Amino acid sequence: MSISQDPAEHENAANARGIIRAGATASLATIDAESGAPYASFITIATDSAGAPIFLISKLARHTSNLASDSRASLLFLGPLLADGPAQDPLTRTRVSVFGRAEISDDAAIKRRFLARHETAQGYAQFADFAFWRLAVESAHVVAGFGQIYDLEAADLLTDLAGASALLESEDGIVSHMNEDHADAVELYATQLLGAEPAQWRMTGCDPEGCDLAANGQTLRLAFPTPVATPDEIRQTLVTLVKRARAPR
Repeated sequence: MSISQDPAEHENAANARGIIRAGATASLATIDAESGAPYASFITIATDSAGAPIFLISKLARHTSNLASDSRASLLFLGPLLADGPAQDPLTRTRVSVFGRAEISDDAAIKRRFLARHETAQGYAQFADFAFWRLAVESAHVVAGFGQIYDLEAADLLTDLAGASALLESEDGIVSHMNEDHADAVELYATQLLGAEPAQWRMTGCDPEGCDLAANGQTLRLAFPTPVATPDEIRQTLVTLVKRARAPR
């Protein structure tokens, strides 16, 4: 994380991380290999354990040939509409532009995390022309409203995974356990803590700072009150959160 002790800067970074973590789609900007002009496209997104964006694209796509020629890329994420903003005004949404270099990845965890969020991608993920990519984050530019514009470094955007190896190794089992044995708790996280409509909510991933939920194409980020580093710590946190979700309001 950033070394700054400014509470506002910490909040800005946390908000940006939450928007990226919750994103199911993003606009991908690449440099056109033929003209050198900016080229924008629309893709589905997940994140790796540290919060770096990951995506699945075909080598037949124009953006893929662009990346093969020049790996520089940016991704634009949109936050939700503000409840207290002008009705349906899209400019009330926070915009996070993430800059970096895109690289192909054969990391099994990246494949698992992406397919857990985008189950329909199972149908083409094994095609020979498709590959998983990761954006090696360098910085971000955030527009959070009038006069609320700031830049972030990679350290502000990525979760520190030091000391969390046991948690990361257990992630698949934790996610499966929650979905198979505690689906009611996952539903409560989504509806009672995050204000979502009832649905068949699933947990798709977890990391030291929170867990990701998905249902019917919608994705949510459940942030933990404090970071965790071990399977036991995340278990205790999830128990605490479900108690909070069940508490009378």
